[in-house]
Amino acid sequence: MNLQRIALANLATPRSPQDAVVSAQKAIAQAASARAAILCFPECFVPGYRGLGYHVPPPDGDFLEDAWSQLATAAAQGCVTVILGTERIVAGGLRITALVINADGTRAGFQDKVQLDPSEESTYSAGSGRRVFQAGPVNFGIAICHEAWRYPETVRWAASHGAHIVFHPHFGVAEPGGYVPTTFADPANTFHEKAALCRAAENTCYFATVNCASSGSPTTSAVVRHDGTLLCYQPYGQEGLLLADIDLDAATCLLASRCKPT
Repeated sequence: MNLQRIALANLATPRSPQDAVVSAQKAIAQAASARAAILCFPECFVPGYRGLGYHVPPPDGDFLEDAWSQLATAAAQGCVTVILGTERIVAGGLRITALVINADGTRAGFQDKVQLDPSEESTYSAGSGRRVFQAGPVNFGIAICHEAWRYPETVRWAASHGAHIVFHPHFGVAEPGGYVPTTFADPANTFHEKAALCRAAENTCYFATVNCASSGSPTTSAVVRHDGTLLCYQPYGQEGLLLADIDLDAATCLLASRCKPT
């Protein structure tokens, strides 16, 4: 076995962009204390997700640069690779993205959200292209929220290019009258968490999905094994880091590699 520890930041929805940065700094320190090699945050954690009833100040490129620098310093101090759910301004358009910060504090780059939910198209612009990142022996991809729930090819691409694990930052909150689960992938709940199980099994890779902690949320943070079985999940609405040890030797990506494009 070749075990590597990851952490998912199942934190409360930030009250403000500044609160998001402070919460992220604390989470990075906690992940370092737990000896996690990689820490992943939910979708748009810094400065916050623009939608679903949440109000975030207008996009601010200077704020984002300063926030990224502060969190890069925290990553270097803790020697933790950070996958930060954030946003960025590109050619005048706002993109949902994940910034990967190496364990030495340098920036590995961005994975923009390529497949937007229709409700996001008035606020965000779609990115293009996909890539695989590396943190020590771990190769990983990123598929953001709607992408992985509804477009299996976004996860398959990463696995077919050698990703042991695909991280899935997302943001989901309770809807009026919605079912409130207590068990991961409860049959009475929406399809979303069942999709997480499928994304791992159909690609023979690990799948790690991370959400904020909120009352009545229909989804939580979880890690799914390469065979589609559940490794662990965070209790619904409970704030904290979800830690998991993944076996890189088991993540062969066999099924992803056998899928031939049509």
